[in-house]
Amino acid sequence: MTSILFYNSVFDEPPSFQSIPPELRSIFSVDKKLLNDSDAVVFHVPDLGFGKPNANDIIALEKKPGQLWVAWSMESSVNYPFVDHPSFRAKMDLFMTYRRDAEVWLPYLPDKTQWDNAMMTHVPQKVAPSPLVMFQSDPINRSHRLEFAKGMMEHIKVDSFGRVLRNAELPFPDEGHLTKLRVVGNYKFCLSLENAIETDYVTEKFFDPLRAGTVPVYRGAPNVDLFAPGDECFIDASRFGSERELADYLKYLDHDDAAYARFFAWRQKPLRASFQKLLDKVNTNLFERLVRLVEKRRLG
Repeated sequence: MTSILFYNSVFDEPPSFQSIPPELRSIFSVDKKLLNDSDAVVFHVPDLGFGKPNANDIIALEKKPGQLWVAWSMESSVNYPFVDHPSFRAKMDLFMTYRRDAEVWLPYLPDKTQWDNAMMTHVPQKVAPSPLVMFQSDPINRSHRLEFAKGMMEHIKVDSFGRVLRNAELPFPDEGHLTKLRVVGNYKFCLSLENAIETDYVTEKFFDPLRAGTVPVYRGAPNVDLFAPGDECFIDASRFGSERELADYLKYLDHDDAAYARFFAWRQKPLRASFQKLLDKVNTNLFERLVRLVEKRRLG
């Protein structure tokens, strides 16, 4: 029987088995005593950047011949650069990440059911007093998104509900992610700024506004259009020469209902064929895909 060991913590917490299908849970373990008896060992990359063991400890760790080592991360390698260091990559056999060339692809992409539900829901009325909303609580700023957001605020009214640049309070009790979607849907635009700018690193910052029924003003992955469910559904901030130029465009759309409405035409059409292919790639549970791949590699 295949055996897979989670070697370290997941954001300082023990790995949760809740997302693993019940019939596969016996395959996984967190007992390091089983290190030399495991067919594969999974290392959660972000915890190697701030905890113990760290990346150097893993590089120095003895590896059993034939064992598969797996680097698992949904965080940008811009923020954890050691993941691309040759000495670290040489120890790993499989990568389970957001990169499309990963052996086990792990995007932030919501599943087909969530897209179907969103497209069957009417676009909310835009009742917010400002055209642009922002939710950001993480201070990580490798992309200089903080400076960008401040620049936008100099030229257009932005309601910011996160811990970063907070200037607005929720109009109803905070119930987590659903509250965020509800608030975002009240605005015409959502300032969607990734904490790192890297190919394929497209997070909920992009997908949440689309599902909520507003228009993402996105700054992040240069290939974000590959992750768009339809044509003309977002605004790519990188196509504008300055924050002022982008703000002027948003003001124009704010006062031209017909021009603004074009950003929702995609919701009345089938999902892009290329986008549907992305959904098809992740329609199987992440850990089920990992188990299948480990078994395949074991059998040669």
